Amino acid sequence: MTSTDGSGAAQPRSDRVWTVPNLLSALRLAGVPLFLWLVLGPEADAWALGVLVLSGITDWLDGFLARRWNQMSVLGQLLDPVADRLYLLAVVLGLAMREIVPWWVAVLLPLRDVLLWGLVPLLRTRGFSALPVHFIGKAATFCLLYAFPLLFLGDGEGVVATLARVFGWAFAVWGMGLYWWAGLLYAWQVRRLLLTTPRRTPRRNSGPPQRGVRNG
Repeated sequence: MTSTDGSGAAQPRSDRVWTVPNLLSALRLAGVPLFLWLVLGPEADAWALGVLVLSGITDWLDGFLARRWNQMSVLGQLLDPVADRLYLLAVVLGLAMREIVPWWVAVLLPLRDVLLWGLVPLLRTRGFSALPVHFIGKAATFCLLYAFPLLFLGDGEGVVATLARVFGWAFAVWGMGLYWWAGLLYAWQVRRLLLTTPRRTPRRNSGPPQRGVRNG
């Protein structure tokens, strides 16, 4: 099986499970409940921010090692976007439950993903499992992952907290706008795909693997 990198070149994709990049992705996933406990339990914001920093480092490192060591895998390309979504959900829920951001923010971001998941059955009728991640979606995730730690730092008094709050909300507004813009682009791509690609006829016993991948 193959996937594509940012340049569009084909890269091998295996069914291996026990790889270093996959272990790093699993470590990121294990940090999600730890982050929520730190935020909602002892309210140890410094440790929670440390978990977010570690998540960002492992996010970059697993993709780098997968390409460097030729360990691109189906599982890895599934775990990476799942970890990103879970961290976004965990952070925004933590912020809302601490009353640092309003609840409409905690609803607006997951709502986009719910709507996109509803498009997956339509993709499958054309033999696709997903669409490549758009650079606008990556920019949105980048903005949001900067915004949320700043908003945590802004939950206090003083000049540093005020600056963190201002810059945090600036990143958050841009991030949410780009996040929904990317979602609308995905929906438009699905519409075009449905109009230009014939419906795939199911085959018994065998058939080619489903097309469509996510970038790492």
